[in-house]
Amino acid sequence: MSTTPGISRRAVLAAAGAVGALGASASLASPAAARTTSGRPVIGPARGELLHAMSFNVRYDREGQTQPGEPDYWPERAPLTSAFLALEQPTILGVQEVEFNQLSAVEAGLGRGYEMVGFGRDGGAGGEYSAIFYDARRLTVKWWDQFWLSDTPDLIGSATWGNTVTRIVTWAELHDKVTGRDFLHINSHFDHQAENARVRSAQVVRDQVAATQLPVVFTADCNAAAEASAAYDVLVTEGGLQDTWLAADRRLTPYAGTFPNYGTPNPDGTRIDWILASPGVEVRAAAINTWTRDGRYPSDHTPVQALLKI
Repeated sequence: MSTTPGISRRAVLAAAGAVGALGASASLASPAAARTTSGRPVIGPARGELLHAMSFNVRYDREGQTQPGEPDYWPERAPLTSAFLALEQPTILGVQEVEFNQLSAVEAGLGRGYEMVGFGRDGGAGGEYSAIFYDARRLTVKWWDQFWLSDTPDLIGSATWGNTVTRIVTWAELHDKVTGRDFLHINSHFDHQAENARVRSAQVVRDQVAATQLPVVFTADCNAAAEASAAYDVLVTEGGLQDTWLAADRRLTPYAGTFPNYGTPNPDGTRIDWILASPGVEVRAAAINTWTRDGRYPSDHTPVQALLKI
C-alpha cells in the first residue's frame, strides 16, 4: 500500500481489526494521590447509561534511540500500557502517537470485544495513528472517516498551515445500544510547534461540531494550554464545548499537568490533553490519571478521563 503524500485517502481507507472485551461493572474510585499506583481503577468499566471516555497519548516508539531501563524505552512501556488499559477499560478511547507496532499493546490491554477505526497519518499502516477504540459489545459504528488538518484534507500527508508534521482527525459516528442514542467521537493530535496550525485545527473541529446535530465527545492532545490558549478559546470559549475537567460533578484525582515527561506530577503544570463534550452531555466525573507501576509510567503524557451521560 502506497504511503506517498498526495494520494487520496479514498484509496487507503480500511477498517482495522477487532480488539477486545469489557466487563460490565463500574466504580468511582476515591481521589487519588499525586501518583496513582493502586490496583483499583480510578473510573473503570462503565455501568448503565454512563460512558467512560479517555484520551491517551501513548508516545511513539523511538526504536533504536532508547535503551533498556530508560523511561522512554517502548519494550518496557508496552506491558505498562496494556496493564493500565486493562485496569481502566474505557468505553471509548482516543489515542495519539501510536504506531502500527504499538497497537497490539493497546489491544492486549483492552481485551476481546473492542474494535478500532483509523489508520496511519502517512497512509495505511504508515506513521502515527490518532485512532479511536470502542467497546463493540455496547457501541456500533454507523460511519467513520479520517482527514488531514490542512487546506487539502483529502490528501494523505498534506500540511499547509505552517506545521512540518502531518496532523489528522479521526472521527466516528457511534450508536449506543444501551441508551439507543447516537453520538460523534472526534479524536486528534494538534501540532506541537505552529500556533497557526493549532488554531486552524481547532477551527476545523469547531466547524465539524457545528455541522452535526449529534452530541460530540472530543479527545485530543492539543499541545495547547487549557483555559489559556487560542485553540481552547476556539473550541470552548467561542465553540461552546464543555471542558470536562471543569464541568465534572467530581474530580477523582488531584490536578496535574498532563505532560510530566516521566517525572513527578506537577500541580502547576499545563493541561494540554483534553476531553471536551457538547452542552447537554452530563459530566459525572473527570480524572488526570498519573498511574505508575514500579515507579514507571506507560507514557510521557498522563491519560485524561471522563465519565459521561449522553
